[in-house]
Amino acid sequence: MKRKALLVIDVQNEMFQEGNVVFNGEGLLKGMKTLIERTRAQEMPIIYIQHNDLSLVHGTYLWEVHSEIAPHEGDIIVQKNTPDSFVNTTLEQELKAKNIQHLVLAGIQTEVSVDTTCRSAFSKGYKVTLVSDLHSTWPTTELSAQQIINHHNGVLRWFADVKKSEEIL
Repeated sequence: MKRKALLVIDVQNEMFQEGNVVFNGEGLLKGMKTLIERTRAQEMPIIYIQHNDLSLVHGTYLWEVHSEIAPHEGDIIVQKNTPDSFVNTTLEQELKAKNIQHLVLAGIQTEVSVDTTCRSAFSKGYKVTLVSDLHSTWPTTELSAQQIINHHNGVLRWFADVKKSEEIL
């Protein structure tokens, strides 16, 4: 059996700012909290990915992981500057050090960091599971957020097992 880790991608305070909350933000946090609790009970590693850019300035409130799902002592935190959680980060080192070969992905933003990290992990030979109901985004002028999520759940089946949160673990 391949050793698993949960990747919590970019669930940072900025994504929950009044007036611009990520789609189904409250439901996402509730589901993530449940998944993280179940993951901890299984003693499976949890890796938090934090994006850094002009609005997500390292060390600021908006950059912090949302308090509802904040890391605990012993969790791994990886900083990134691109949508790909592997590029110029310590992620692969951390995975190899813990002999992790299976990644469970959840977080924000569906069509950017979640999609890119999913494809990158697959290309690097990791088994990937995408939690279909625990990634989110914002609507565009052409598509609703739910349409974007549904589309990516379909497309990313080429790179990952796509499962609902209650099917995980």
